Order: sequence, then C-alpha cells, then structure tokens
Amino acid sequence: MTDRTALAPLISLSGVHLSLGRDAGRVHILKGVDLGISAGRTVGIIGPSGSGKSTLLMVMAGLERADKGSVTVGGAELTGMSEDALARFRGRSIGIVFQSFHLIPNMTALENVAVPLELAGVPGAFEAAREELAAVGLADRTDHYPAQMSGGEQQRVAIARALVTKPPVLLADEPTGNLDETTGAQIVELMFSATRERGMTLVMVTHDAALARRCDETIRVRSGRIEEMEAAPASAPALGEA
Repeated sequence: MTDRTALAPLISLSGVHLSLGRDAGRVHILKGVDLGISAGRTVGIIGPSGSGKSTLLMVMAGLERADKGSVTVGGAELTGMSEDALARFRGRSIGIVFQSFHLIPNMTALENVAVPLELAGVPGAFEAAREELAAVGLADRTDHYPAQMSGGEQQRVAIARALVTKPPVLLADEPTGNLDETTGAQIVELMFSATRERGMTLVMVTHDAALARRCDETIRVRSGRIEEMEAAPASAPALGEA
C-alpha cells in the first residue's frame, strides 16, 4: 500500500487569505492561495512589486499569519500555533535569508551564527557556528563585526546562520537584492550548493526571472494570486552550473 504521508507536500497552503493594515487602509494581499511544494525541490517565486510574493514567503515562515486558510510545513499546521510555538518551530525547521542580512551589529560573525543554537539550548553552539562559517568561506572572518565586512560577506554570515540548525527548509527573500551582480551570483551558487548537498527545500523570492528559471519550479504571483506554476525544462542548467 502506498504511504500517503510520503506523497504529501513538505509545504502546503490551502485557501490562504491575508490582509494587512487597519480600517480604510487595510489591503487584501493574498487571495485564496493554494500551493504545494515537495521536499527537496528548489522553487523561485516571481512577480511584479506589490504582487504579494514576499508576503507569501513570510506566511510560509509563520512570520505573517493567514486570516483564513491553512499553512502546513513538514506536517505541522502553523495557523493555530502560539507565537512561542511558532518561534520554536522556526528555530528547528526553517532557515530564513533576507535581502537586508538582519545581522546583529554588536555581535561578531561567530556570535551571529551561534544565536539560533544558543536560543534553542543546543550544546556546542560556537563549534557548530565556526563550522558553518568555514563552509561558506568565512573561516578567517569569525571575529569580525558586520560593519567590518562587505555586503557579500554579511550575506554569507546570514546564510550560515540560516543553515546552522540544519533545517529542512530554506526560505530566501531577494537574497541578492543588495549585492552587485558578481557577488550576487556567488551567493546564489552558495545557496544552491548548500541546499543540494543537504537535501533541503529552497523557496526563493526574486525579481530575476533568469535566476528563477534555474530552480526546479517557478511560481508567478500577481495581485495576491498564483498566476502560473511552471516546472523547469529538461534542458535547464543543473544547480551549480552556469
């Protein structure tokens, strides 16, 4: 008999609606979104500014709560969780990379990466953080503060922090948006390589249609709805290839 749980999407959204703002300024952002993402896939989310793509990613992370519908990640229903339960779930199951890095300025690279493990009470946090920084090419920058690092180095620290808990899901919101083209390309290769080697699921919001096409699937969002879902053609370059 087929195991139905094995066939279930790792990330599933059903009938998700979300509005932001208050009273007359309230805006309906997501409008009945249905979406399923399988484990181990790389997914690019594209669409015009204001289409709701970043909000969609934040709903997957539990950083925004749906007004209606269900959001399930790894079999866990996020919609009914308390804030504390959501924080614990993110800490072990979801890594998040933002456009603006969001590093803690008065902490070194090593301390920034160790933070998620320390909050979770995991022993050996600094040893694990040091290993992750080495994995992203920053073994010699562990004692540097964010202000002492380039944008590309700061984003590498952010990626190391997202990966240090070994989550099954990595969510990235315009991870190359604040970087020059060459540095951005290096960051993309790093993320693709890390997710492939670790068997993770990557969901990435991007304005770059060419970058999105390198993913296994592309989701086009317009006016708060999924307009199109497209699998990569067989001739598309493999992850890590130019």
